[in-house]
Amino acid sequence: MNGPRLHIDLDEFASNLDVVRARVAPAGLMLVVKDDAYGHGLDRIVRRATREGVDWFGAFDVAEALRTRAAAGPGSRVFSWLTVGAEEIRAAIDADIDLGVGDAGFLEDIGAGARAAGRPARVHLKIDTGLHRNGIRPEDWATVVGRARELQDEGLILVVGAWSHIAEASDQDDDDARAVFEDAVVLAEAAGFDLEVRHLSASAASFARAEFRYDLVRVGAFCYGIRSAGGVPEAELGIRAIASLQAPVTHVGDHAVTLGVGFLHGVPSSLGRHGALRVDRKSVQITSVGEQHTLVASFGPASVGDDVAFFGPDGASATDLAEKIGTVGEEILVRISPLVPRTYSGE
Repeated sequence: MNGPRLHIDLDEFASNLDVVRARVAPAGLMLVVKDDAYGHGLDRIVRRATREGVDWFGAFDVAEALRTRAAAGPGSRVFSWLTVGAEEIRAAIDADIDLGVGDAGFLEDIGAGARAAGRPARVHLKIDTGLHRNGIRPEDWATVVGRARELQDEGLILVVGAWSHIAEASDQDDDDARAVFEDAVVLAEAAGFDLEVRHLSASAASFARAEFRYDLVRVGAFCYGIRSAGGVPEAELGIRAIASLQAPVTHVGDHAVTLGVGFLHGVPSSLGRHGALRVDRKSVQITSVGEQHTLVASFGPASVGDDVAFFGPDGASATDLAEKIGTVGEEILVRISPLVPRTYSGE
């Protein structure tokens, strides 16, 4: 009997890309592909996105950025916001990767790497707007910008962008963060940098508030059809989940059905206390999650070998499940074991 599989609809992915780009225009889209494109498979996602005209990609680290470059080809821009060590810096420069810079020491490391590589590195300076995620503190910004100016004058770097993260916790918090970001941009431009891109917002803020879009928006979740926990439903956003976790029925009892998927495949065991699936438009309670099997309440006619969507566009969404256990839909996807086969349509 076949085990679980994660099926990804790349045509649906392309439709989501169209929705996102229409919503954020005239800002451009930076497709975030961290965590193996949120568990969907980076290589296939990047190749399809490139076919659809996406020309900016956001990777968490250099290893992912290099995979993205290989899949996207030389014509795309790839941005990496975590780099550690001289070897990674040199590899990134050689592969024409844009680098996020969140502290003064890393700026110096990049300058040294560019000197060794014999070519300048493209960098995006990051201001800490209050989230404290690897950004230059506002009180240090002018000093770091001045040093970046010196390195650019030496031909070691090109400052092409300014960026940051926001909390998306409240409108007031985000407004305060945006004010800090705008002050930082003004200082960078006053230092003589002709910024090519400014980017601040991710999925939710880029959809909800036009003033946060600037030149680029970094969107991951919405492109994969994953709505925000506690946020606007997928149908209202105009997106659909592109991934469906299919699990086989392995046993049918009088009051329960056993599915061949469990926590060794990446299903959170806590869903056994709080989760529910949707089968044939009915809510079906999850009773327990074991190593390789999940017990659910009976849901009508079922036979051993049938496939049931544990989550997906026609059942419970990843975020529906996530909300039951106090997390986000992205975590449900990235927890799925890489040993679970991925199948694709629309290639």
